[in-house]
Amino acid sequence: MRVDRANELRADKPARRVVKSARWLLLKNRESLAPGQDVQLKELLAANRAPFVVHVLRDALKDLWSYRHRGYAERAWKSWYLKARRSRIEPLKRFAANLKPYLPGILAYCCFLLGTNLIEGINNKIKVIKRMAYGFRDDAYIFLKIRAAFPGVGWRNLFSDEPLARESSPTLATLAPGMC
Repeated sequence: MRVDRANELRADKPARRVVKSARWLLLKNRESLAPGQDVQLKELLAANRAPFVVHVLRDALKDLWSYRHRGYAERAWKSWYLKARRSRIEPLKRFAANLKPYLPGILAYCCFLLGTNLIEGINNKIKVIKRMAYGFRDDAYIFLKIRAAFPGVGWRNLFSDEPLARESSPTLATLAPGMC
C-alpha cells in the first residue's frame, strides 16, 4: 500500500520521499517512537487517508490480544473485520479475508493464553518422547510418559477441574475437550 501511494506521487518528489521513508515509522508501536517521530507520524497520517486507516485498524487488531473473554474478543473481531472490509483499501481487505480462517485459534488464545513458543516446546518434547518410544505396543504407556514429562499437570484434566479416571488410559478426547 505504501509503495502504491509512492508511485502515485512520482511527480511530487518531496511528498514521495516522505511516503517512501515512512515504512519503519508506520511499523513502530506508539510507545517505541523517538521524541521527534511522533510529530512526523502525525503529519504523515494527516496527509494520507489510507495509511491513517490502516494504522488505526492495526492498533485495534493489536488490542484483540488483550481480551480474556472469548465473547468480548469475538465482538471486537467482528467490529474490526467489518471496518476492514468497508475501508475500500484492497490490501487491508485481503489481509482481513486471509486472517478470518485463523479466528478460532485467535479466540482460543483468550481462554488459554498459550503462545506459540510454549506450544512449540511442548510439541518438541512430545516428538522426543515418541522417538524414544518407538516399538512400544501400548499407547497408554506413551501417554503416561508424556504426562510424566509435564509433572505440573498431575492427574487432572488439562482444561477442567474434573479428575481423570485412573482406570482408563488418557486419550486426546480426555486431554483436550472442547474449547472454552
